[in-house]
Amino acid sequence: MSVGALLSALIVGVVVGALGRLVIPGRHPVPRWVTAAVGVVAALLGSVTARLAGADAGRFMFREVLVQVCAAGVAVVLVVVTSGRHRSTTPPARTRSQEGPAG
Repeated sequence: MSVGALLSALIVGVVVGALGRLVIPGRHPVPRWVTAAVGVVAALLGSVTARLAGADAGRFMFREVLVQVCAAGVAVVLVVVTSGRHRSTTPPARTRSQEGPAG
């Protein structure tokens, strides 16, 4: 992987990580550094995927950056959305089948 691909993945990952938090409304329990790290890792995977699909390694390619942005965007949104769900500390309500015979 070239230095240009690494730099573009780093920049794309940090920018998409920051913007991904703005896309989802409300408060987010995920720290900013986690969304940036997930964006960078996903952008690197997008770069590898684009290269395996045939993107030219010698020059800056629009397709490679597009794949990086898409991969990082999906990953950041998934992390932000799935991390916002907290488990309830109260037990679930009992149903009639769980109560036993009526007496």
